[in-house]
Amino acid sequence: MDLNRRRKVAVLGSTGSIGRSSLDVLRSHQDSFEITCISCHQQLDLFQQQCDEFHPHRAVVTGERSGAVEDWLLGRDSGSVHKLHGMDAVIEAVASPEVDIVIGAIVGVAGLYSSLAAVRAGKRLALANKESLVVAGEYLMLQAAEHGAQILPVDSEHSAIFQALQASGGCDDVENLILTASGGPLRDWPIEKLENATVEQALSHPTWSMGRKITVDSATMMNKALEVIEARWLFGIPADQIKVVIHPQSIIHSMVEFQDGSVVAQLSPPDMRLPIQYALTYPQRLPSNCHRMQWDKPQNLAWYPVDPERYPAMDLGFEVAKKGGTCGAVLNAANESAVELFLQGKIRLTEIAKICRSVLNHHTYSENPNLEELICQDRWARDEVARWKPITC
Repeated sequence: MDLNRRRKVAVLGSTGSIGRSSLDVLRSHQDSFEITCISCHQQLDLFQQQCDEFHPHRAVVTGERSGAVEDWLLGRDSGSVHKLHGMDAVIEAVASPEVDIVIGAIVGVAGLYSSLAAVRAGKRLALANKESLVVAGEYLMLQAAEHGAQILPVDSEHSAIFQALQASGGCDDVENLILTASGGPLRDWPIEKLENATVEQALSHPTWSMGRKITVDSATMMNKALEVIEARWLFGIPADQIKVVIHPQSIIHSMVEFQDGSVVAQLSPPDMRLPIQYALTYPQRLPSNCHRMQWDKPQNLAWYPVDPERYPAMDLGFEVAKKGGTCGAVLNAANESAVELFLQGKIRLTEIAKICRSVLNHHTYSENPNLEELICQDRWARDEVARWKPITC
């Protein structure tokens, strides 16, 4: 990418964890990038602060219209900021000539629509919204190829694989992709006690600072199951060539094993700003404010196999990655809904994978679904979880 010209960037989901980190990266490289669009769902106070600082051409709120949203839309402008509402406004902004790069950090399946708009407009999509690939990975990648778009991963694990693959002549050289996982906040708990884990305990991640839903996914390792599905579509690698290991230090973000036996890994202290910046500047690298390795201090790097009894979600991930079709949409929707039930105290942590298994097993499978079918299956799975009989926690 030619960084001699300022690239115009849209940050979708700017008030979330990834969005805030993205703005921090862009704040450090204002000579190379200009923020032309930001969006949020409902954190209006923070969103207004971002408008005041960055003066994007467009600022879009996607949450339901309310008194607070109406007040914001009618409130003071920040310079030349054009205040808008709704996903249609996001899609229009993404497709416009005033955007070169889209950082897709909208949470949930709602992010799929803007991801599709970005690739159909031939943009570079720095993708943090895992649901886009889990729900519609094959479809999204075909659309990107048809329209000449780039999809670069922002997830630390997939960014690590993407970086390691630069040592290769192509995916034909690859033996295995090895995703690393922290194991989550409950990795050292006795298995028989996991069903009694509280919401607070499940949200106490030892390494990463993430949103509530993603942190619960880390506790069940459903996040890694979904990342297996992502990797299968993003890199075009069969599911049986994807491995997962637990790496508690979260220093090795993932590895690629090549056919000659060499393994190339990407290492760095946990800091989401690094994969975000790489997706923005690839194939170049710029100086950054990211945390650095401390070479004057001893480090221990270890990894362990995944215990399927402790993390039954992993089997679901590999099964869905192999089968494809509508399975990703169903698993993702069932998990999102089940995690919300857990956060509300209505089910136990260990019920999440069981619910997802039940819903997945009972859905009407389609091997080559269109987008409408995927969205219908998403809604069906959420309705099924809503019928699940709550337990007393």
